[in-house]
Amino acid sequence: MKEKQVKRIVLAYSGGLDTSVILHWLIDRYKCPVAAFTADLGQGEELEPARDKALNAGAESIHIVDLREEFVRDYVFPMFRANAIYEGSYLLGTSIARPCIAKAQMELAKRVDADGVAHGATGKGNDQVRFELAYLTFDPSVTVIAPWRLWEMRSRSDLIAYAQKHGIPVTSTAEKPYSMDRNILHLSFEGGILEDPWAAPPKDMFVLTTDPADAPDTPQELVLTFEAGDPVAIDGRRFSPAQLLQALNEIAGRHGVGRVDLVENRYVGMKSRGVYETPGGTVISIARRAVESLTLDREVMHLKDEWTQRYATLVYNGYWFSPERKMLQAGIDEAAAAVWGDARVKLFKGSCTITGRRSDRSLYDERFATFEADEVYSQADAEGFIRINALRLRIRSMLERSTRGGSDCSCS
Repeated sequence: MKEKQVKRIVLAYSGGLDTSVILHWLIDRYKCPVAAFTADLGQGEELEPARDKALNAGAESIHIVDLREEFVRDYVFPMFRANAIYEGSYLLGTSIARPCIAKAQMELAKRVDADGVAHGATGKGNDQVRFELAYLTFDPSVTVIAPWRLWEMRSRSDLIAYAQKHGIPVTSTAEKPYSMDRNILHLSFEGGILEDPWAAPPKDMFVLTTDPADAPDTPQELVLTFEAGDPVAIDGRRFSPAQLLQALNEIAGRHGVGRVDLVENRYVGMKSRGVYETPGGTVISIARRAVESLTLDREVMHLKDEWTQRYATLVYNGYWFSPERKMLQAGIDEAAAAVWGDARVKLFKGSCTITGRRSDRSLYDERFATFEADEVYSQADAEGFIRINALRLRIRSMLERSTRGGSDCSCS
């Protein structure tokens, strides 16, 4: 099939090995202007070097857009209201960043009159799906260019060789080829030496978290305050969403909280090993559940828990802008309106544990919960409750006994 011609491309550009090579390759192959787009999601010192690298490599322009507050407010916090954790461990730090990046990239494409967009996701990964589902949501006619599905290079070693041949400066080496992806929610590592699921991650690989063995010997307690399901303050001090997450990252990271090493199921069909650092997000997730335990009605909580895995899978697979995710979000946010209160957590050598929770909207009532004498609950009422709920079990048991030749027809 003949390749479609494009007049201008906007590339999602990080300045790392993959997108540095892709920028050069796009210019060489498509013979058109390429604008580099970098979303500032809290990756820190990586940003300014990306500006010079893009321009030196021939980009028509470089657009670095600060999306930190939008990312945490409109993507991370709504996801946390759902308690979304993929396959029991992964707090979806990379997954939730992609729709935020893609939306801003498409907005830039419209402003600069680009008819093509490109990304650096491989043909084996989840990110290609996440980016492209979002692109096509905003403009079904846009031309999507995925170099990893087009070029002849098949490994990051090939990319390193390409970069060396064309004088493209990169930080990856053949000896240390694992890739890193960072934002204000987490830092992920995959590929290279981590592809062996038996191999322990190198001790010097971690950036956001202290090795739990080297963390302070004294625990630290803090109180996280929630309003309508979102964290708003630490120890009584209020922060913006991004500021709060960054502050928690520093505190929890110092205590070694938030490391996850797992083998996960990719949407495209294979398993992959990922190592993640999510210090602040881990604290928020644990603390939020504690406040929910006081403030959510039992049936609302249980129904929401049934939705949680479906929601997490939608985010992981790239369906952030889908109608089904938005439908679930509406119900989740309705429940979150009740989640006001404080959770006290203890951080110590890699662990985050709840030591207290309180709320002015608590459904917990000591008058009912006490094991001491009370005047608000008659324990004798439990007998009728149990017999009514046991009725179907008793009927089934009597039927089974009668078919075996027994006789018990009493339902009294």
